[in-house]
Amino acid sequence: MQALWMVLAAFIFASMGVCVKMASAHFNAAELVFYRGLIGIAILWMLARSQQITLATRYPGMHAWRSLVGVASLGAWFYAIGKLPLATAMTLNYMSSVWIAAFLVGGALMAWRPTAATPRPAFQGSLVLTVLTGFVGVVLMLRPSLDQNQAFAGLVGLLSGMTAAFAYMQVVALSRLGEPESRTVFYFAVGSAVAGGVAMVFTGTSAWPGWPALWLLPIGVLAAAGQLCMTRAYSRAKTSRGTLVVANLQYSGIVFAAIYSVVLFNDQIPPIGWLGMVLIVGSGIVATVLRARAAPDTPAEEH
Repeated sequence: MQALWMVLAAFIFASMGVCVKMASAHFNAAELVFYRGLIGIAILWMLARSQQITLATRYPGMHAWRSLVGVASLGAWFYAIGKLPLATAMTLNYMSSVWIAAFLVGGALMAWRPTAATPRPAFQGSLVLTVLTGFVGVVLMLRPSLDQNQAFAGLVGLLSGMTAAFAYMQVVALSRLGEPESRTVFYFAVGSAVAGGVAMVFTGTSAWPGWPALWLLPIGVLAAAGQLCMTRAYSRAKTSRGTLVVANLQYSGIVFAAIYSVVLFNDQIPPIGWLGMVLIVGSGIVATVLRARAAPDTPAEEH
């Protein structure tokens, strides 16, 4: 059942990406993050109240860190969606598995001292190849964007995937401590509203567009629904194998985003872009499997 929750979450997040892209024509990224958080607060407060779940937490520091890195990832992702094809922005955000693998390789190699008593970790070679494959995929995907002077948006999209990796691990840690899904997602919504409001002081606000502002409502609703489905998927994955399956099913979101990108926005993704997408998805799945084998008791990240 946890697998179905993750597929549903992936579909919801891809659908939210459509709404973000439509709203990006009228609002900047800071405004989108703010309104997304504000709407989420209202929805999740009502949900927690209906479930008779208190919003008080014993882990405020963990929620604060999850909100900080999560909002950074969210803002970067919203910006990339507004500037890049939806499928490209979505795929770059799903680079988190490859980023975690890169961190693991770098940390292990820095700590390793080549002696007979401490041989090189067996999985490092495979992880290095996986990381390199993932970044080759990034270059192939971004090549059309670079030709259209969208290099900065591509780098911001990569940043969204990197910061998402930290947020994912924190969500898993909170679920293992017994934090209810609605409470975890509520505090992320609060962090989004606060951070978006602060950012708006510096970025300014857009002129109210009238009816197109209605796109803000499904962004908040879908964001809350997707977060709840995603968190439930990981909280119900009680075994390492279950967590691994859930982590890999997150990539179904790229498929949904690619369909939306071509059908709704008529995005022209050249063959080299599709090849890059396949390499990123493949390297992300392999990285997740290798990490699970190397550290079976360590939870994988979620989306």
